[in-house]
Amino acid sequence: MPTVKRTPGPAAQHAFRLGMLAAVVGGLTVLAALYLHGVLTTATALYVLFALFPVYLVFAASALSVWLGYDKDVTDLRPVYR
Repeated sequence: MPTVKRTPGPAAQHAFRLGMLAAVVGGLTVLAALYLHGVLTTATALYVLFALFPVYLVFAASALSVWLGYDKDVTDLRPVYR
């Protein structure tokens, strides 16, 4: 029996936007809390902010996209003809 392919709708788009906003706010809150409690120095906090935080956001976006049905697999590929 073939599986039914469904495309994500407006609710998934809203959930993705909300999830990314939550990831940004949560990540920056943790970073600020660690800096204010003295766990991170200024140089380390800047390194985390500019080098590691974007990588964290990519992983968060990847996890949300798979969870909400934005992921693609081999069955979504089409042959290209010239």
